[in-house]
Amino acid sequence: MGMKIIGLTGSIATGKSTVADMCRHAGMMVHDADHTVHRLMGPYGEAVGPVLSEFGEVGDRQQGIDRGKLAQLVLGAPERRRTLEQIIHPLVRKDRDKFIRFARRMGCQKLVLDVPLLLETGMDLDCDYVIIVWAPEFLIRKRALQRPQMTATKLDLILDAQMPQSEKRACADLWLPTGLGRAETKRRLLRWSRMIGQN
Repeated sequence: MGMKIIGLTGSIATGKSTVADMCRHAGMMVHDADHTVHRLMGPYGEAVGPVLSEFGEVGDRQQGIDRGKLAQLVLGAPERRRTLEQIIHPLVRKDRDKFIRFARRMGCQKLVLDVPLLLETGMDLDCDYVIIVWAPEFLIRKRALQRPQMTATKLDLILDAQMPQSEKRACADLWLPTGLGRAETKRRLLRWSRMIGQN
């Protein structure tokens, strides 16, 4: 049986990171796109030079990119956001492909690609299965607004840049709710994982 690649995604504050941790604890290898972006834009990261060239005073090579300053430039500015994505996405794909090759050499059976914009970037086409993590909008807003530097206006701009949850549902092999408590989320995840393991 070959390695199965599982895409994991969901809107902001749906609980995707919690589900990714559950996958790790279940013995799956997880490639975290957000963590990769942090590294690429951190001190001497591969994306720092191109981002500075395109966006100007948003950091330096030694300290990396100030993501707060950069967010102010791209949130609500679709053209600038696309320019940033054209820099970042190819670098994330390169890192992901390297991770997949490593996972195959390790004999991994199930590899999870944790990608916030999995569907929006077409990365779901590289996956055997897709998990969509879901939460009701009131819970998303409650969770997100508890984050540092998050405002209602900023949250609306982030949600506007993401595919609506109703559209994501059509792409899901597993539609995983996180508003019913961690134990229930984990139970549904592991039951589904066992099921695909039998295919």
